[in-house]
Amino acid sequence: MMSQSHTSIDFDKFKPTRSYLAARKRKDWMMRVLILLAFVVALIPLISVLWTTISSGITRLNLNFLSYNMSGVVGGNATPSGGYGGIVHAIIGTLLVTLGSMVISIPLGLMCAVYLVEYSHNGGLARAIGLLVDVMSGIPSIVAGLFAYSLFNTLVGPGTVNGFVGSVALSLLMIPTVVKTSEEMLKIVPNDLREAAYALGVTKQRTITKIVLRTALPGIVSGVILAIARVIGETAPLLIAAGFISTTNLNLFSGRMTTLPVYVYQEYSQGLATCSATALQATPPCLPEIRMERAWAAALVLIIIVLLLNLVGRLVARLFAVKTEN
Repeated sequence: MMSQSHTSIDFDKFKPTRSYLAARKRKDWMMRVLILLAFVVALIPLISVLWTTISSGITRLNLNFLSYNMSGVVGGNATPSGGYGGIVHAIIGTLLVTLGSMVISIPLGLMCAVYLVEYSHNGGLARAIGLLVDVMSGIPSIVAGLFAYSLFNTLVGPGTVNGFVGSVALSLLMIPTVVKTSEEMLKIVPNDLREAAYALGVTKQRTITKIVLRTALPGIVSGVILAIARVIGETAPLLIAAGFISTTNLNLFSGRMTTLPVYVYQEYSQGLATCSATALQATPPCLPEIRMERAWAAALVLIIIVLLLNLVGRLVARLFAVKTEN
């Protein structure tokens, strides 16, 4: 039998020394400072962009600017309405083209993600689809615009440029983001939920639609919002696929359609407006810098639209999310 002196352990020997505890506190403090600095540095460009856009765009953002299009606008001269042109046609074009791309991309991307997670069992086809999705994620946006333009020129006829062509171009950019984010959200749904449903005799299709997709809905909605934010500011593919007009076009399938990013590019690229000495003294006066003011105001409206879409997406995710008890 071993003696008591051999079995007892002196835990005081394992206590950290005061110098060791002090060193741990210093390291913890340094890491906190570094993380805080990284957070501040990451916020600087975001705040700078927002402040510059708001301060530059708020001067021209008014009801007249939001209510009229660019029909009849000549240089920096005022229009009969008392304004200097507006962006209502670009707002409508942006919403219609983005809606068209959502109708194409969300069902395709979501069904692709469901197949990859629920049916493929990581087979050869699933690996091929995953590779193609990764390749599509890196496609330059202007290539998507050229592809959509060429596709409709072949199928419909030469010179086919309208809002729907722009929607197809944007959908090529949206689908990879929807697939990847939805796939990751479906993967983190616990298998216990699926097995419990199967044990109760629920079919696989009903388990996916009523349990898996509903559980993953908040994450899927966030991924869709991310995809929308990814494409709603695209300019290059829409310059090729949707074109630019100064009037309002409500038909997604016919005629050119202006979007806000293209409007901003057009206003910026035209530079200062030419005003005669008489026009500068008129009431209201001709404004040489009006194009840049319109560009900044349109950029501000684009940011507001993205913010509103984000809020709507969060609201939808909260309304349809599975309720759990704490």
